[in-house]
Amino acid sequence: MFKPFANDTDVLNIAGDAINIENGVKRLTISGDLTIARDKAGLANALALQKAIGAIVEALQSDASLPAKLPDEPGAPSGTADNPFI
Repeated sequence: MFKPFANDTDVLNIAGDAINIENGVKRLTISGDLTIARDKAGLANALALQKAIGAIVEALQSDASLPAKLPDEPGAPSGTADNPFI
C-alpha cells in the first residue's frame, strides 16, 4: 500500500507506468500522461488515481505541523564565484 510522505523510495504506478507518483518525505512527484477511457479500464484507472490523490490529501490534512511553504531545495547560492571560462 502506498503511504504518501513515508519514505524516499516508494513509487506508485497507475495504468502500467502511465502515471508515476514518486514518494518523498518532503515532496511527492507526480509525472506521466493518463488517458481515461469511458470503459471499465478507464474507471479502474480513475479510481486508482482518486485513491492516490485522496491518500495524499489525507496525509497533508492530518499533519498538525504542516508549514505554510517548504523552502526551495537546494537553497539559493549565498555568494558569487568567478567564472573560470572568461
